[in-house]
Amino acid sequence: MKIGLFGGTFDPVHLGHIALARAAREQCKLQKILFVPAAVPPHKQSQPLSSFIHRYAMLALATADEKAFIPSLIEAQPEEAGARKTQPKPNYSVETVRRFKRTLKPGDQLFFLIGIDAFAEIATWHEPEELLRECEFVVAGRPGYSLADVANALPASLRPRAEVTKPFHKHPATGDLVLPGVTIHLLGDLRQPASATAIRQAVSAGKSLGRFLDPHVADYIRKTGLYKSAT
Repeated sequence: MKIGLFGGTFDPVHLGHIALARAAREQCKLQKILFVPAAVPPHKQSQPLSSFIHRYAMLALATADEKAFIPSLIEAQPEEAGARKTQPKPNYSVETVRRFKRTLKPGDQLFFLIGIDAFAEIATWHEPEELLRECEFVVAGRPGYSLADVANALPASLRPRAEVTKPFHKHPATGDLVLPGVTIHLLGDLRQPASATAIRQAVSAGKSLGRFLDPHVADYIRKTGLYKSAT
């Protein structure tokens, strides 16, 4: 079975996320995609984040009509009621992937779904070389990114030489990029201009969310009062 793992804060999950998952399912013939909300995203520890339960609930609503899309609790961190609070441990993607791979059957194939903006910072992630070797990547592009941008974002140990990537600047970020130690499937521009930050700001300003969110997610945000004080 081909399985996708789609991690992120999902604060909130929006139509751009769903479009990425659908495109990945079609291009890579995925039978199942797990949406994994991060409890403690390493790159956003200093930023305010909605509670895990709210983000998981919105994922459940957004994926309810897609049998192949499954919200996952793999990164949930149990609350220790009555215990002294300690600094929670960040959720590193490489550890999540390894933990999830232990549940797979022989012959299963794992794909890691990610947007190009996040992939551009992949070299700064925890153990990036190991993560890229653990599974195949599916990267959703957007206008302005070339195949060279994707290749040059790789950690130095996996990055092609400059003379190799030079011709890539003329090619959009589409197709497959297969290099020693890494395989990347590029989805191209999905034309779903959605930003979780912009959505939170829109809610705070009392603007309509119809073009960015699943109606059930938009209704959940209204009823719970999420993002009313977003900046």
